[in-house]
Amino acid sequence: MGRIAGRFVRVEPRLRAGRLVLGLLSDLPRKNCWTIAEWAGESTPHGMQHLLCRASWDADAVRDDVREYVVEHLQDEAAVLVVDETGDLKKGTHTVGVQRQYTGTAGRIENSQVAVYLVYAGAQGHAAVDRELYIPRSWTSDPDRCQAAGLGEDTVFATKPELARVMIERFLNAGHRVGWVAGDEVYGGNPKLRAALENRGIGYVLAVACSAEVTTGAGRFRADTLARKVPKRAWQKLSAGRGAKGQRFYDWAVIDLAETAPGHRQLLIRRHRSTGELAYYRCFSPEPVPLVTLVKVAGSRWRVEETFQSGKGLAGLDEHQVRRYPSWIRWTTLAMLAHAFLTVVRADEHARNPAPDGLVPLSCNEIQRLFMTLVAQPLHDTAHRLGWSDWRRRHQQRSRTSHYRRQAASQT
Repeated sequence: MGRIAGRFVRVEPRLRAGRLVLGLLSDLPRKNCWTIAEWAGESTPHGMQHLLCRASWDADAVRDDVREYVVEHLQDEAAVLVVDETGDLKKGTHTVGVQRQYTGTAGRIENSQVAVYLVYAGAQGHAAVDRELYIPRSWTSDPDRCQAAGLGEDTVFATKPELARVMIERFLNAGHRVGWVAGDEVYGGNPKLRAALENRGIGYVLAVACSAEVTTGAGRFRADTLARKVPKRAWQKLSAGRGAKGQRFYDWAVIDLAETAPGHRQLLIRRHRSTGELAYYRCFSPEPVPLVTLVKVAGSRWRVEETFQSGKGLAGLDEHQVRRYPSWIRWTTLAMLAHAFLTVVRADEHARNPAPDGLVPLSCNEIQRLFMTLVAQPLHDTAHRLGWSDWRRRHQQRSRTSHYRRQAASQT
C-alpha cells in the first residue's frame, strides 16, 4: 500500500483504500462496499462509496504502480503479454457499458459488461497490469447516457483489439520490454493490431479462425485448407506447458507464409491428440525462432484464464456493484492490486522457501487463507454487528417506502 500512498490527496481515502484492499483479500462470501465496510469496522458503507465515487485520487496512476510492482517482482526475459476480455453479468441498462453481448463467462449472449485486460505472464507467475472497459456503440452513440455514467465527452467507440493495442503500447512506452504477445481469435483476426505489433518489433502468436486466409508460396488459402495438406511427418508432439493435470501435449505443425515485409510470418496449427480438433495461430517474429518457442507462447494464453479465475475468486474482481465508470475503474484497479499482492507473495515464497517433500508449493488460495488468519483478521464486538443490522434494516425501509411512492405516483 505504501507504493500507492502518493496517489491520494488526503490521508482518509488513503487509509480507507488500504481497508478496501484488505476486504478484497478477505474470505467474505460477497464483496461490495456494504460487506467490506462492515468487515473493516466502519459504521456505514458511505465512506467506501465515497472512495470509489468522489474522493480525490488517481486510479490510472495506481494502475501504473500495479504494473511496476508486477514487473519488478515477476521479471522474466521470456515473459509474454496476454490480452483477453472477460464479462460480468449485469441486470438493467444503467451500469456503464452494459448491453446484451457475448461473454465467455456465460458462454452465450447475456446482459453483461465486458472489459479487456493485459496480463504479464512470466515463469514466476502472472497478473493483470492494465484494464480497459469495452464501451459498445449503443453507448457511444448516446452522449447523454455516457455523461450520466461518468464517461468523458470525448468517449468514442473502440474495438477490443484497439483497446488491447492501447494497453500494449502503454506498457512499452513505460520502458518495459517484452518479446511476445498472445491472444485469441478476437485479436488475431485484427490486421491493425498485428501491424502495430510488427512495427514495434514485437513477436506474436495470435489465434485465428479456421476461415482465416493466409498467403503461402503456392498461393492464398484458408487455414483449414492448409491444415489438410500437412503431411504426417510434419506434425510434432510438444507440450504447451504444464496444466492442472500435468503437461498439455498436442500435435503441432507450422507453415511458412510468403510476405514481403521484414520479419518472419507463419501459420501454427495445433491438433488435439484425442479428438483431432484443430486450432490455428498467426505468428510473427523479427528473427527466425524454433517451433518449440511458438508453442510455448501459444500455451501462455491460458495464463489469462487462470488470472481471471483467481482475480475473481480471491480478489473480488467481478463483484463490484457500481454503475458509473469512475467507480468501476477504481474498484477494478484496487482488485488488480490485491491479486498482484497474492501473486508476488507466492512467487517470493517459491523462490525463498521451496516446499519440502510431501507438500505442494504454496498457492494464492493458501496464501490468502494464511494472510487473513494470521495478519489481517478483524475482530468486531456485538455492538458493531447489531449496529450494522439496524443500519441495513433502516436503509431497506427507506428503499421500500421510496418504491411504494413511485409505484403509487405511476398509477395516478
